[in-house]
Amino acid sequence: MAQAKQKPASPHAEKFRRLRRDHAVEIAQDYVEAIADLVSETGEARVVDLAKRLGVTHVTVNRTVTRLQKAGFVHSQPYRAIFLTDKGRNLAEICKTRHDTVVAFLRSLGVPQRVAEMDAEGIEHHVSADTLAAFRSVLRKMRGQ
Repeated sequence: MAQAKQKPASPHAEKFRRLRRDHAVEIAQDYVEAIADLVSETGEARVVDLAKRLGVTHVTVNRTVTRLQKAGFVHSQPYRAIFLTDKGRNLAEICKTRHDTVVAFLRSLGVPQRVAEMDAEGIEHHVSADTLAAFRSVLRKMRGQ
């Protein structure tokens, strides 16, 4: 039996497919950043700690960690701590640098620390490399470098 030819995705479908993919990347970035922070602070990242830090259930953490394992960002065993792979540590460092740049830029505009931290959580995932470079350039000029 011959298979029917699939229609190309509509522009709307493609937009939502990209949105879902981008959202999955944001979640991965948030998780590796949180894991890196927990390992730095306590020596390990446990499911319960990630759930508390990210404001999600332990079931959500377990599902996401499974996806991160498949993607090569973390390694763990059931009922054990979660650790970043080299790939995960690299992504966490990139995310932290991006986050710190956005926070510093917002602070330079007079945004209070707490607000800058909260706003950076959204901005850091959507800011382009060009915009980040412009943020860094402005910050260097302000510091006289």
